[in-house]
Amino acid sequence: MRVLGVDPGLTRCGLGVVEGERGRVRMVAVGVVRTPSDAEPGQRLVYLESQFDQWLEKFGPDVVAVERVFADVNVASVMTTAHATAIALLVAARRGIPVVFHTPTEVKAAVTGTGRAHKAQVSGMVMRILRLTEPPRPADAADALALAVCHVWRGEAQASIDAARKALDARRVAT
Repeated sequence: MRVLGVDPGLTRCGLGVVEGERGRVRMVAVGVVRTPSDAEPGQRLVYLESQFDQWLEKFGPDVVAVERVFADVNVASVMTTAHATAIALLVAARRGIPVVFHTPTEVKAAVTGTGRAHKAQVSGMVMRILRLTEPPRPADAADALALAVCHVWRGEAQASIDAARKALDARRVAT
């Protein structure tokens, strides 16, 4: 499974691609898309769209994992994050690539074992899991990789659960 993790943001948007299965995962690519804060919002979104499209074209992920936007005191920040999220959804949908969402707590728990981990702990575990020589910088890049790792691990587990349910349902119908 190849996953593009997206840590959405209008100023800095983390992107990370990993490939693997539960227990074995490797980094394919990582980066941060930056948009100029003095540009018009529409132009910033157009730029994000072109960058997402290039990443999808270049890396051909099976799924896109995006951090779920959560309510915050800073409504302006939540709105710009939601705009970046919408662009990721739009570009993936145009290519028929499924998009999944994971909360920050889910990602932290999957990568570190606790949903209350700090940024440095997440970054450090991403470095260990992916066998990197140094933590990805900035934090947006590490967060994007953590999202992708989370989905590889949770996606495999969910696929196993879905397969077991389907087999159980088939047995019930047969009897």
